[in-house]
Amino acid sequence: MNLPRAPRGATSGWRPADPPRRPVLFVNPRSGDGTAERAGLAGRAREKGIETVILAPGQDLAALAREAAAAGADALGMAGGDGSLAVVAAAAAAHGIPFVCVPAGTRNHFALDLGVDRHDVAGAYALDRPLVTGTRPALDTGQLGIVALDAPGGSPHAPGRAWSTPRLEVNAPAAVHAGVDGEAVDLSPPLRFAIRPGALRVRISSRHPGASPSARPRLPGLPPPARGSQAR
Repeated sequence: MNLPRAPRGATSGWRPADPPRRPVLFVNPRSGDGTAERAGLAGRAREKGIETVILAPGQDLAALAREAAAAGADALGMAGGDGSLAVVAAAAAAHGIPFVCVPAGTRNHFALDLGVDRHDVAGAYALDRPLVTGTRPALDTGQLGIVALDAPGGSPHAPGRAWSTPRLEVNAPAAVHAGVDGEAVDLSPPLRFAIRPGALRVRISSRHPGASPSARPRLPGLPPPARGSQAR
């Protein structure tokens, strides 16, 4: 969980950091069909002196993360899917301490956008030739990435539109069926989406690219990802 040097191809937003003194890593052993457990992640973390919490069914992850931060943790890590990553990242942001993303879920979209190599713990899912770029070039621009897909029809134009905005409101006559971090939910309109720039600090290994695939063609020293390389 340390960062002895800037990641490969890092932009100006990345800088070296000293190892945390009291890191806490949460592990969801059920994410990604047991990816973290198969990798022996908890044992390897403990060997490095990292306090490790293996989640049991029914535990309140948000409360555990808040308690760890209040008890003096100076970095919070999560090994799991996008949903549990979001919970611990929110606690880290609220307490102003760094977050460590360990991609042990099924899709690991957050890790991909951060530039974390998903080979380290789990492989996942991506579109080979997507309608629009499948990842965001950066997460620190203060802009939401919006993609709207049209219903199938006979239009000669390619379906779908994409744009960026700091906020978005969606109105609907009834509850909106949605997916949040891979979970199906019903949301009551109006839906208001916003972004908080600079709310979260993240540490990644110096072995990882430090940039999403959609940003790498613009960074010196990193070749563009080959076709299909997003499915890693």
